[in-house]
Amino acid sequence: MLNRARITGTGSCLPDKILTNKDLEKIIDTNDEWIVSRTGIRERRIAADGEFTSDLATKAARNALDMAGVQPSEIDLIILGTISADYPWPSTACIVQQNLGAKNAAAYDLSAACSGFVYALSMATAQIESGQIKKALVIGAETLSRIIDWEDRNTCVLFGDAAGAVVLEAQPGDQGILSTHLHSDGSYFNLLYQPGFGTRHMPTPEAMQDRNYFLKMQGNEVFKVAVRMLTEVAQEAVAHNGMTMTDVDLFIPHQANIRILEATAKRLGLPEDKVYINVDRFGNTSAATIPVALDEANRAGRIKPNDILLFDAFGGGFTWGSALVRW
Repeated sequence: MLNRARITGTGSCLPDKILTNKDLEKIIDTNDEWIVSRTGIRERRIAADGEFTSDLATKAARNALDMAGVQPSEIDLIILGTISADYPWPSTACIVQQNLGAKNAAAYDLSAACSGFVYALSMATAQIESGQIKKALVIGAETLSRIIDWEDRNTCVLFGDAAGAVVLEAQPGDQGILSTHLHSDGSYFNLLYQPGFGTRHMPTPEAMQDRNYFLKMQGNEVFKVAVRMLTEVAQEAVAHNGMTMTDVDLFIPHQANIRILEATAKRLGLPEDKVYINVDRFGNTSAATIPVALDEANRAGRIKPNDILLFDAFGGGFTWGSALVRW
């Protein structure tokens, strides 16, 4: 019988520091009403000085391992979705591997922006289903506060720091990842990207002065594409498995902003009680949003055995993807 990749543990890590909209009013020209009405975000978490993506990822991974009852030495593979790695290289996944003592695991980072967790989940699932590995850690972790422009009120209000993780294990039966679906379109890359500092835009004094290090986004244009792609790839996952949206018990979308979440759920015909939303408390944490939301829902008892979960993500690249899971 074919082994499925089953989620046996979830974990998350949120920094202690809370940055509210009222706090932002003291930093930039904005106000709570403006932010909430456009994004649904009321507060976000910010990593402390000396707290990095690898730290958040390690804590989330440990929580997931504890729930699964799996030792780090049992893990065969670690994939970390992130766009805010500790270093350009080596991979932050390798640092997490060392922190955990997961000495038998291969480890690498995956860059797909806000779709990073779904992309990483797909990669790990494929290796489990092919019989190459038995146990994997899939992590989404970001310290976006380090790469956003705190003088740009259109972007800095959106993002926060967090990490979420799952343990995947090869198990027989019908429970586990039913399918994943990945897409990309590089023609949109300059609507949401970070210009520096790669090898195209080097860290020159001029680039620093022009604030070309930080994340750049054309929000209205991103919105138009995001809702359409999120809707289509969610429908693709459900149809691929011979189901309809009425079969979905919990929809866990990427927490970009409330308008995108509500518009996507409406197009899919999903009622509010089937849509998990925490963007109001954590903001957009890119690759971390889905695993953090999953861990919250799991620990709150929102998910029952055999429930059908639908993950749905969209991010810079553009990248987008979905996963259908039988819990």
